[in-house]
Amino acid sequence: MEQGAARERATERPSPPFGDAARGPEEAARVPEQARAESARGEHTHGEPDALSPAPAAPAPGAAAPGAAPAPVAPARAAVPAARAAGVPAARVVRHSVRGQILDALRTALVGGELVPGEVYSAPALGERFGVSATPVREAMQRLAVEGAVEVVPNRGFRVTERTPRELAELAEVRALIEVPVMLRLARTVPAARWAELRPLAEATSTAAARGDRAHYAEADRAFHRAVLSLAGNEQLLAVADDLHRRSQWPLISAPVVRHGVLVADAAEHTALLDALTAQDLAVVEALVREHFTGSNA
Repeated sequence: MEQGAARERATERPSPPFGDAARGPEEAARVPEQARAESARGEHTHGEPDALSPAPAAPAPGAAAPGAAPAPVAPARAAVPAARAAGVPAARVVRHSVRGQILDALRTALVGGELVPGEVYSAPALGERFGVSATPVREAMQRLAVEGAVEVVPNRGFRVTERTPRELAELAEVRALIEVPVMLRLARTVPAARWAELRPLAEATSTAAARGDRAHYAEADRAFHRAVLSLAGNEQLLAVADDLHRRSQWPLISAPVVRHGVLVADAAEHTALLDALTAQDLAVVEALVREHFTGSNA
């Protein structure tokens, strides 16, 4: 494994800037305190534990008491200032493991077009940007490879998948096949008061769209659709629909900039959909859902 990492570092080429590195120094180096603390402790860099992991053993005699600040590790401590200088992506991340935080940040960069289709990104270079070792970055990228967002390039890193308009259209068709029947059933059975509870989620998409913030809009859009579909009470449906939704948000080969008006119009469809669901207008519900998928592919 060490030899493979050495070969990757020896053959990598600089990764294109993204995140705060692309936006300027004033927003750089916003690594969450938790991520810095975990990186300093060396946690989660070799098969990080998750919520199912056993509790840590009691400290040995003479060790720091529980809750005490851990002794810093020199390599990790040095990595954080270096990452700050390089411009660490803003990473709106809240998960407990470094890998989970990096995965969220990479997904945000992917949706925002900061990870460019066709470009190769190495784990060590990205690790420097985040102020962590290459291991959690590599593990997060492996997860994205399973999802189809990137592909492994031996001895170099990971290439962002180049997608075509046809793939996007196929995803829209599959989403419609799944969600339209569910939406129609919900329109017949869910009381109006429940739809009123989802208004704030629809408003959140409008707020992000008004700012032209593609990454935040993608998050708010998925949250709205998950909330609607959750009323069906089918966890497997939620998992499949969310995966399809996420894939539909990845950039195309040309990575076009989404026009501000497109985001605003797409967000407005969420409010119109809630109105139709409340009124139990099945024809409008079906038309809106199909148009939502095929019109903007959001």
